[in-house]
Amino acid sequence: MKSVLHSSHGAAPSPISLVFLTLAAGIGLADWVWAQEAGFAVAGHAYARLAAISGLLWLAGWFYETRRPEPRLAAMFTCAAFLVAFTAAGSVLNAMLLTVAGPRMDWLFARADIAMGFDWPAAMRAIVNYPTFLAILKQAYAVLLPEIALGVVILATFGGASPVYRFSLAVAVGALICIFIWALFPAFGAMSVYALDPATAARLHVPVDRAYGETLIRMLGEGPGLIAPDNMKGLIGFPSFHAVLALLLMWYFRTLRGIRWIVWIVNGLVIVSTPIAGGHHVVDVLAGAPVALLAAGIAGWVQSRTAGRRAMAGTALECFEARHQA
Repeated sequence: MKSVLHSSHGAAPSPISLVFLTLAAGIGLADWVWAQEAGFAVAGHAYARLAAISGLLWLAGWFYETRRPEPRLAAMFTCAAFLVAFTAAGSVLNAMLLTVAGPRMDWLFARADIAMGFDWPAAMRAIVNYPTFLAILKQAYAVLLPEIALGVVILATFGGASPVYRFSLAVAVGALICIFIWALFPAFGAMSVYALDPATAARLHVPVDRAYGETLIRMLGEGPGLIAPDNMKGLIGFPSFHAVLALLLMWYFRTLRGIRWIVWIVNGLVIVSTPIAGGHHVVDVLAGAPVALLAAGIAGWVQSRTAGRRAMAGTALECFEARHQA
């Protein structure tokens, strides 16, 4: 009787896995309903492929959680599955929010930068005189998203299951906070406000430039067009999601001695690079700090609550088994 009970209990996914599944599926369902009602053009086959990849990762996580218990592998696969699904669903939601977003706030944020003493065009004219440092900043900005994927693997391997669950949930919560603040106060960054002189623009040569900003402004007026994974734009200017992710990486890697110094240096450079390679206002970057703090707090609270529920369920099961054995 005892072995049967343990087997049936072990077959159930953990509460945090159910939170991940519910969150990703809920946003995906909301996307589908909105797209159907509003007639958005969505590359369904491309998102179906991402869903299939996520599903395979979910199955691997479930296997290592319930059939062959390996908590770190289970956390790694489950978090990878969640981030694939959430990123796809969240980016679609962000694109559709273009049609209901509030008035663009870039000029207000540009004036706030000036009030703090930061002149974005002057900073760009200055940074091009340091090509090596500029190249480092561009690489730091570009490496952030791959760093998130690598971070899941490293945290699961060296930090354990709980930190990687909290980190992945904090990434998602931070993204949702940024998306909805941006929908109320849309902004695309300083590169959408200022036109650099041709010589500076040619030497700067960053991926997020004036042309990129003009594309985003046009999308705000005309809608997202075809929504597909391979042509998604980074829409969020305020708060800077790059800053949020960099701060979350720095926070969750703080306990891993040796590795943490690399993470802190790289992501310190990411934060510095955000107004330059990412074309953001400085206020975008500053706004990322409270978002990261709130996201980490919510993720920690949710993870502790779900862990507590699992412990209570385990205690109840043990009591049930004891009564039947008696």
